[in-house]
Amino acid sequence: MKKIPLRTCIITKEKCEKHNLLRIVRTPSGEIVFDKTGKQNGKGAYLKKDLKVIEKAKANKSLDHLFEKEVPLQVYESLLKEVNSE
Repeated sequence: MKKIPLRTCIITKEKCEKHNLLRIVRTPSGEIVFDKTGKQNGKGAYLKKDLKVIEKAKANKSLDHLFEKEVPLQVYESLLKEVNSE
């Protein structure tokens, strides 16, 4: 059997398969982006594909603290758009 990689959501602390999570990355150049491919270089963080989790991350500024930089609103908008499209 093939091992399925698990990642932890920074809000709920749940361990989930990668396809159930959204990845946000701080690139080596310092830009913070939503990583649709899940393979972009840089420091990554995972959020569960849930509107409540994304809203909580935005309200608590959890990603800002993790990346030590303010996360642009476009990142949250693209995360919400991704969740709504599924």
